[in-house]
Amino acid sequence: MLTAALAGLGLGLFVAAQVGPVSLLCVRTVLRYGLAPGLAIGMGAALVDVAYATLGMLGVAQLVQSDVIRWTLGTVGAGVLIWMGARTLWTAHRVRLGLETVDEVTTVGAALRTSVLATASNPLTIASWASIFAAASTAALTSSTASAVSLLVGLGVGSVGWFTVLAIGVALARRRIGDRLMRVVDAISGAGLVTFGGILAFRAARDT
Repeated sequence: MLTAALAGLGLGLFVAAQVGPVSLLCVRTVLRYGLAPGLAIGMGAALVDVAYATLGMLGVAQLVQSDVIRWTLGTVGAGVLIWMGARTLWTAHRVRLGLETVDEVTTVGAALRTSVLATASNPLTIASWASIFAAASTAALTSSTASAVSLLVGLGVGSVGWFTVLAIGVALARRRIGDRLMRVVDAISGAGLVTFGGILAFRAARDT
């Protein structure tokens, strides 16, 4: 069980540490709205990772092999990321013009929902976890229910741990970031989200 938990911890850290749309969302959210919403972004991603890892372990990931389901999820996911990116780019432009209002504050609940939507709508997520659990099964890390649960718990802890470190680090740096640099971060984050959305849309169209 301990081996499985440590393996899950490492997997959670490794997957969460990869630069992607959720990382951009986490950084941008902490800079704009503070630590708590940023932590909620990481929590949402970790919840989806654990849920999809569970589905991958149970073999449900084979459903994603359906062209219709893969295309639907890919299209929806691309639309979500592009929409988020466009809004972020507009925020950078609006702040520069002085049009942002003080009541535009992202809550913890809104951040959690955004993160879950952005992560869950990516069909590559469940496919990736299916591959990981296939390898874990080969290594006998899921040979029993206790080992499988330990692996999932470790995975969740690793994912949450990484996003917690990232959010706290960004929150500490936030004090030294002025409005001009904040707009640059918005622009980079927005462009990155739109790019990730475009890549996801291209893959969805290519693979169907």
